[in-house]
Amino acid sequence: MNLSELSLYVQKGNAKMARKLVLQALEEHIEPTKILHEGLIDAMVKEGIKFKNNEIYVPEMLVASRAMSVALKALYPIISQHGKKIIGKVVIGTVKGDIHDIGKNLVAMMMKGTGIEITDLGVDAEPAKFLKTAEKIGADIVCMSALLTTTMPAMDDVITAFKKAGIKDKYTFMIGGAPITTNFAKQIDADYYTPDADSAAKLARNIIIKK
Repeated sequence: MNLSELSLYVQKGNAKMARKLVLQALEEHIEPTKILHEGLIDAMVKEGIKFKNNEIYVPEMLVASRAMSVALKALYPIISQHGKKIIGKVVIGTVKGDIHDIGKNLVAMMMKGTGIEITDLGVDAEPAKFLKTAEKIGADIVCMSALLTTTMPAMDDVITAFKKAGIKDKYTFMIGGAPITTNFAKQIDADYYTPDADSAAKLARNIIIKK
């Protein structure tokens, strides 16, 4: 089958057909990671571009994201059996006060595809939750997302919590989201800002490999 068809159904938000095509692709012995990248990630990257260009809006992104999640549930049990060796661990979450998770979910999905174990804190995550979880699982990287300018300071709160605990230097801090910039990352002493999910996944993998 042509995986561009799967990508198209995800973009349209047709969860039922997206799941059906994932299962069909697996029956045809298409590599799970190929299904992930060419069918699911491709769809969300294209949706992200359309969103940035104001060709679609949040409701359309949410529908596509839900379709992707449904399809992913059918795929990940297979990826866990045949996927890449785990190379490192990441804690990721949308910061306190912010409930947007489309970008975060895409970053998490793409990082998983590179062999990184993800612990997702979800949305509206307290600084203490980032700290406690990072310590508990022995994370390599702490990733934070924010879509609202009003919640950007919460990223600083997370890093400050790690500093107060005397463990900030144990981790690499990556941040992202529509209002975030490289300058803001420098202001709050974050290590990296990435503009999209693809660059975030590649950077995280490189950081872990170099450790």
